Order: sequence, then structure tokens, then C-alpha cells
Amino acid sequence: MPMFRTLPLLTGGTLVCLVVGATAATIATAQTFPAGPIRIVVPFAPGGSTDGVARLIAQRLGDRLKQTVIVENRAGANGTIGAAFVAKAPGDGRTLLLVQAGYASNPALFRNLPYDQARDLVPVSNLASGPLVLVVHPSLPVKSVRDLIALAKARPGALNVGTPGTGSLNHLAAELFNLSAGTRMTSVPYKGTGGALSDALAGNVEVYYMNLQLSLPFVNTGRLRALGVTGLARSPIAPLIPTIAESGLKGFDLTTWFGLLAPGTTPRELVARIQQEFAQVLNQPDLRERITADGMAVIASTPEEFAAFLALETQKAARIIEAAGITTTQ
Repeated sequence: MPMFRTLPLLTGGTLVCLVVGATAATIATAQTFPAGPIRIVVPFAPGGSTDGVARLIAQRLGDRLKQTVIVENRAGANGTIGAAFVAKAPGDGRTLLLVQAGYASNPALFRNLPYDQARDLVPVSNLASGPLVLVVHPSLPVKSVRDLIALAKARPGALNVGTPGTGSLNHLAAELFNLSAGTRMTSVPYKGTGGALSDALAGNVEVYYMNLQLSLPFVNTGRLRALGVTGLARSPIAPLIPTIAESGLKGFDLTTWFGLLAPGTTPRELVARIQQEFAQVLNQPDLRERITADGMAVIASTPEEFAAFLALETQKAARIIEAAGITTTQ
């Protein structure tokens, strides 16, 4: 990708920016965006939380740009199939990738990624973030994180934790809990959230980490018991559920997030333009309220902020994967 510098210049009391090193072609590309339909690739199956966020934003973005914005699902291999497709797409702003937090684990999880995550995909924006919630089947005789730690230590390896797949954020949360608490609960991978949740509700797995908003109907009706959220602060949609950090595992912090990336060849000016358009959509008051009601906080970060965040998340995931000895066959 071409390198550019932005220099501030005060003119007539107005702060403007001069782009040094940019070509007329790349500036023109950013100015004319979108010059056709936009495709947001979701590297997971339809119906999940990532797909839901993508479709919510796509509708508003299409209305704002007066352009067709479609969501295309390309699922498989913890999101790497869809990511590889976007990595090879033209950098014209018309093919974008919307991922969730599991994206950060892929460089450490897979030996042979079909793309270079640092080179072939460029961060555009962290869109929204929120915690998972640790839940247990009500038949388990625990009512707090401390109770779960005590029971898990008394029965090493006996308690099962359902996960929607090896290397998923839910799996990393389970392993981080083991590492932080000195417990040994057994992770049981499923092919997606549907099977994992079904078995958690049936008591076939005793422990599960899941989307907070989706958990509330089951928690409120007593079908699952919530022990703690995975972020550092309590969620405004469930303020009575403590954080895992305040419940005995100080510093425990592993949140889900949704981020936008573009092909690595996308000019920097165009990346900035795309981020601005998505930020305008995310900051619509009614959309912010809807995302907040789902237990998420709107972020709408700049490309530079998201790049720094993604680097830290990738390092965190790599540490958990190495310490827990998580491996895949790929």
C-alpha cells in the first residue's frame, strides 16, 4: 500500500490537511466512493451475531450512500475462508470484511493461513464491543465464580465447557479462566453456537460462555444461571451480573468485538473514507440505542486506533493459545 503523511495547515482560522505523497488517482478513488454496489463479507454462517451486526449496518449504509450494500456469508475455518476471499479482492472499497473477536486468534491458531493477516488485510474500524457471559446449567451446585472455581478444583477435568469451535473467543475465555483460576475444565468444541447452546440448556455441558443479550431469556427463566461477564465493567443491560474480574479473577478481560477490514491494497485515503461512512451510520442515535440494547457499546474507531487494538488482541490471543496448548489440524 502507498505510504502517505497528513500535514495540518491553519488557513484563515480553519484547520485543513495536506496529503503528502498521495497520487491523484487514489484521492479520486476515495472521492468517488462508492462507484458501485458494496459487498460486506461475513466469514460465518447466516443467523449469528456477526451476521446480524453486518445486516443491520448494511441496510443503513445503503440508505446513506444511495447504493446497494449486500451481505455475503462465506463461512468456515474460524473465519479464514471469508478473510482469504477478501484478502484477494481488489482494493476499491467495494469488498469489505466484517469479523468478530475470533479473527485475532487465527495467526496463532492456524499454521498455514491462506493469506498474511498483517499484509493482505487493512484495519478500517472497530465497530462495537461487549462482554460474553459465563453461564452454568442450574443443576450445577454453584452460584458464583468462586463456587465454580472451588468445584472445578475439587473435580479436575470433570466439568465440561461447551464452545462453538476451537479457537473461538468462547474457547479462549474458557481457557483463560482455567489459566487464571488454576482449574482444569474440559473444553468441548461444537460446529457453531447452536449445538453448544442446545447442550448447555440440556445440561450435557455444564459451563458455557455466550452472548450476553442472547443469554438473558434463559437466565431470567432459570434455564441457565449467570455467574459473571467477561469484561472489566458490568453491562448496563444486566447490571446485577458481576464481572468475573470482581468475582475472584482480578484483571480477567476478554470481550467480543466486531471489526471492519479491507483488502491490503486499498489506498489509505479510501480506507479513511470508508471508516467515516461507517462511523456516520453507527452514530445515528436510534442505531446506537439498538446496539446498546444488545449489550454492546459503539466504538467506530479510526483505522489507526483499530490497528493498535488489533495488534494487542492478537498478542493476547496468542498468549492464551500457547499457554493452553490449543491446536488445530490445519
